[in-house]
Amino acid sequence: MEREKRKKSWWRRLDNTAKIFPVIANENMSQVFRTSVTLKEEIRPELLKQALEEILPEIDQLRVKLKRGFFWYYFEENPEIPQVSQENTYPCRYIDPHGNRKFLFRVTYYGKRINLEMFHGLTDGLGSILFLKRLTAHYLRLAHGDPDSGVKEDEKPPQEQALKAVDSYLENYREIPHHSYSSRPAYRIRGTFMHLGNMQVLHGYLPLAKTKAACSCYGVTVTRYLAAALIWSIWQEYLNGKSCREPVVLNVPINLRSFFGSDTVSNFFAVTMIGYLFRNPEMTFDKLVGILSRQMDRKIDKDRLAESISYNVSNEKKWYLRMIPLFLKAPVLAFLFRLKDRAYSMTLSNLGLIQMDEEYADEIERFHIFIGVSRRQPIKCTVCTYGDEIVVTFASVLRDSRLQKRFFQKLKSDGIPVTLEGNELCGARKKDMYPRVRLIRIMRPGGEEKAARMAKKTGETLTAAIGRLSDYLSGRASFRAELQRRLHI
Repeated sequence: MEREKRKKSWWRRLDNTAKIFPVIANENMSQVFRTSVTLKEEIRPELLKQALEEILPEIDQLRVKLKRGFFWYYFEENPEIPQVSQENTYPCRYIDPHGNRKFLFRVTYYGKRINLEMFHGLTDGLGSILFLKRLTAHYLRLAHGDPDSGVKEDEKPPQEQALKAVDSYLENYREIPHHSYSSRPAYRIRGTFMHLGNMQVLHGYLPLAKTKAACSCYGVTVTRYLAAALIWSIWQEYLNGKSCREPVVLNVPINLRSFFGSDTVSNFFAVTMIGYLFRNPEMTFDKLVGILSRQMDRKIDKDRLAESISYNVSNEKKWYLRMIPLFLKAPVLAFLFRLKDRAYSMTLSNLGLIQMDEEYADEIERFHIFIGVSRRQPIKCTVCTYGDEIVVTFASVLRDSRLQKRFFQKLKSDGIPVTLEGNELCGARKKDMYPRVRLIRIMRPGGEEKAARMAKKTGETLTAAIGRLSDYLSGRASFRAELQRRLHI
């Protein structure tokens, strides 16, 4: 039976952006992000498990495992059933592709909250939200005892059908002039690190109406105001409001679906660098907002975004780069990523407004989203909106919360009330929304856990290799099809 599954399993390539993530992901830089939804009633684990199993046909394109080919990594169908467990560690931990039943996502719960953690190579924030909304809606149908919860695929409206995973980068690629990204070093945030594996999470809840009122005073949108407030806070807190040699730069992901009419669940975003080199200590916040807003006007433009797609895909299409084996290509890609990574101080990602169907909206309190961090990228900020509330989340591996405090103080000075909440490592008073975790101390990356994984991987690989060889010799599997899968022919 298992051999039949192997023979019939399908595979697909990673999208253009996703190709870098398996190369750089490890325990220190997990490349995992979390989206979560908080309901108004306690989560019932048995129903959550049932809901996840029953929506698997809808998320078929995300029900995959990561495989290593000769030239690139690729996704292969995963016939296993994903697990559901209670949250008991810090968020956004590394997802081992050889553990977790080989799934690249994990579903956990705690109290009233459902968590979906996703490896970035599989999808981006919007794709994860679509997955989480499907899971939440089905869970609520089961909780209500809805007899129609198991609707057949062909009876569902278009928005409820299976998610599509296509490489929209390739679909929208055009041979147009493009420019390379700047790798000029930006100011780096420094501090005392926590032990590897620990992460500080701090949520700030802002009233939507009062936030928009404050933004209108500066004549900008919420994203532009928050970007300016973050850059201003870094300058004031770490540089004491003085002139500096390196610019303070934010990495701002841009959702490309609305610009190019895509509905893919795969990654489809571009990043733009927004920043300022503070040479004049007399710079005011009002002036900074105007400067950054004009930057975003120039950079967040369909033609500029098309240039970004052209630049990224053109590198993938170069035949001499495609022919390099993965074991030689991987260290070069990791080095290029580090060069690009030094060009910004931190990330600010605004997922925008999250909406649920009216029948479920009243049963949901709020959504959260945040991104895993590392010692090279110690702080990241994410934003999402649900109902009449904006949630600003900081994830950090630094022991202090000085930037977060300065940022929220700036918002309060502009008349925006802020309510803080987080885990036990943050500076908020309310800390009961996350489980208390026994102190994790991994003094050296890897260690016994890495050795155990490698032993497990070696054993599984040997067993699988013997099984495949038997299939090829008996004619149950095609060696030609396997070459196509491995070599991307």
